[in-house]
Amino acid sequence: MKRKRFKGEIGYIILTPIMRVLFRLYYHPKIINREVIPKNGPILIVGNHKHVYDQCLTIMATKRVIHYMAKKEYFEGKLAWFFKLVGCIPVNRQIKDKDAVNQALDVLNHGGAIGLFPEGTRNKTKDKFLLPFKFGTVSMAKKTGATIIPFGLTGDYCFRSKNLMIRYGKPFQVEDMSLEEANEKLYHEVENLMKENLKES
Repeated sequence: MKRKRFKGEIGYIILTPIMRVLFRLYYHPKIINREVIPKNGPILIVGNHKHVYDQCLTIMATKRVIHYMAKKEYFEGKLAWFFKLVGCIPVNRQIKDKDAVNQALDVLNHGGAIGLFPEGTRNKTKDKFLLPFKFGTVSMAKKTGATIIPFGLTGDYCFRSKNLMIRYGKPFQVEDMSLEEANEKLYHEVENLMKENLKES
């Protein structure tokens, strides 16, 4: 599988080492099982979504360039320069954004890494542990043969946080599973990883 450079990868390579140091010093997150992230091949890194900085924890866990899929509103705010510079893929959540999906599939078909949040939005509720998962992750994995790496993220984004934690689970492929079966497996993997975090925090 031929690897090619995509828009934003140079910016990602330049900026992320600085971001890793600053983020680690300020938030002091705990990163568990980072070694399960494959160093090569197409991968989808996916988990729950609670904060705009969630993607930073995965960026800290691997030196691979991760193209995160993010709502297009992020490309219009104060951090627009950052999302554009590091190769994030804007997604219009008001429609079935085929252009965004095709960009992500292109990255995967060339051996790259995609990051996204299956919940589709940040979970701002107080009564739901985890929102229902959309089928984008498992659909893309099915079409490209990409490996899914689930993660569970818990804790607070505050200075020298005592409980900010991300835990990666065992990678898996969709293969012969139906999309429904794969999505259910992914949901429970993320849910269990979050619960493991809470036991330790």
